[in-house]
Amino acid sequence: MTESLPITSSKAASPSSGRQAFRPMSPDSPIRERIREACAMVRQKTPLAQSFTNFVTMNLVANAQLAAGGSAAMSFLPDDIVDIDDISGASYINVGTLLPSYRETLEKIAQVFFERQSLWVLDPVAAGLGATRTAILRSFANYPPTIVRANASETIALCGIWGISLGPDSHGGMNRPAGVETVDDVDSAMPYAIALARYLRAHNSTHTAAVAVSGECDLITDGERSFRLPGGDAMMTKITGAGCSLGGVTASYLAVSDPLIAATAASLHYNRASEKAGAVAKGPGSFQAEFLDALWQTQPDEICASDIIESR
Repeated sequence: MTESLPITSSKAASPSSGRQAFRPMSPDSPIRERIREACAMVRQKTPLAQSFTNFVTMNLVANAQLAAGGSAAMSFLPDDIVDIDDISGASYINVGTLLPSYRETLEKIAQVFFERQSLWVLDPVAAGLGATRTAILRSFANYPPTIVRANASETIALCGIWGISLGPDSHGGMNRPAGVETVDDVDSAMPYAIALARYLRAHNSTHTAAVAVSGECDLITDGERSFRLPGGDAMMTKITGAGCSLGGVTASYLAVSDPLIAATAASLHYNRASEKAGAVAKGPGSFQAEFLDALWQTQPDEICASDIIESR
């Protein structure tokens, strides 16, 4: 859904506040060409992006990756994931539905990714909810991902779990459990997202990073440059796995592009496809089918021509 634009703040951007002034991106910005190239590359190369993901939604994750132009592989076995990593352009870890073995398994997988300098996307589903989930997410602070894709509350909670400080002028990252739904808006999460992106870049093995916060007007940031992406259809909140599948598609884009462009292109692709699906769907069931078709049909030129609001 679209919120009013442009998004502005009377305060200058700073590491502690994260508040920024935004303006529409120029139609001839080189960023748009990089987004178009990433979209075209996914379709041309069909990159493999494996997933250790929520088994409630893994079917949609795989189908969305295929519809976006990529290739999918699903596994919950550590040795299998390590082997697939050899041939995978990027990987995706989603902590949505947990089993007891995941506490030890996921930390070991993240460590291997770190040692190999592998690219991967984390979806910290329901961050802050439960001791086991918190312990798993805390362990990733030692082996951070390339991209975090989350809602606003999960972004804030992950900062708290990792002990990321926003500076003396802020109340700091709070561990705010909100289940799988957000209780915070994207504007509130902006300083946390910027701080989180800077943490990822400083501590992961490739020193490249982005954070993607989904909401009424998405936020993508690498800690220095930020984009707001208006649009999308509200029906996305009525199907299970919309966010999970976006994480998988983000990994597909990460396999062919840098983190900031990958996260932006994936979110724009989702927004345009959901709008097309929402225009013809009769309800959640038909929306999901229409959405997969729209992912397939939406072209690189459409995606890169989307409204993008960039920080000044």
